[in-house]
Amino acid sequence: MSDQVTFKGSVLTLVGRKIKVGSSVPDFRVVSGELKEIRLSDFAGKIKVINFFPSIDTPVCDVQVKEFNKRAADLSSDIAVIGISKDLPFAQKRFCDAHDISKEVVLSDYKTSSFGINYGVLIKELNLLARGVVVIDAHNILRYRQIVPEITRAVNFDDALKAAEEVVRIPQVEAEDSLPDHCKPCEKGVAALPRDRIDKLLAARRGWDLVEGKRLTKEFTCKDFLEAKYFVDFIAVIAEEQGHHPTLTLGYAKVKVSLSTHAAAGLTENDFIMARAIDELKG
Repeated sequence: MSDQVTFKGSVLTLVGRKIKVGSSVPDFRVVSGELKEIRLSDFAGKIKVINFFPSIDTPVCDVQVKEFNKRAADLSSDIAVIGISKDLPFAQKRFCDAHDISKEVVLSDYKTSSFGINYGVLIKELNLLARGVVVIDAHNILRYRQIVPEITRAVNFDDALKAAEEVVRIPQVEAEDSLPDHCKPCEKGVAALPRDRIDKLLAARRGWDLVEGKRLTKEFTCKDFLEAKYFVDFIAVIAEEQGHHPTLTLGYAKVKVSLSTHAAAGLTENDFIMARAIDELKG
């Protein structure tokens, strides 16, 4: 089931991975005003307050960036304040230079919608980000998520920053999922998972079939061919970021996914990490 927001009352659909508070969050790739690739991992050890918005050229987004920049000055040094939109990096840099945005890092998701896809906040009909805030702790656990229902309205600054202060007070919680949030590079000779571990991980992945003990498969049904192709595009973005690539078969309104780790001649945790990510895409 997709999340929805409205724009002046018109319903819009949010697409991407549906991650929950308490879960480990995925990395993402965005771009700085200097056209440098920036990832979540570049803020390692920090509590991340990430506010996202449709376009810096609109009044509500303008205020959002300025307000978070202003409030960032009073926050703990353990907190990094980050703003993300799909505006071009040049426009973001021009805005930040003009308004002395120095306490907040403003980044662009224009290239592959990596942040929007990984955090489930990409507006399908507009190809822009929704408006909201997430707070991620230093161990990359999602601790807070706010999506503004009507994107012409402002975020609740006080609530978001209160959540960040709570993370400073309680810096660590237990992740809900035992799997890592990112695939590990596979080297030749890596061991395949034993069958008991496979069975345990498979129990959490509804609809996936185990083939000959060495491969995971699942078929997804979409509305039509374009929807199926759209789904494949999202899988491709995540697979490239994870460095673990499934075999995909695209038919009319259907996508079949097959996962296996060639270096292990069987299944590894990487296959289940990708299976989880693909399930999150379909909600």
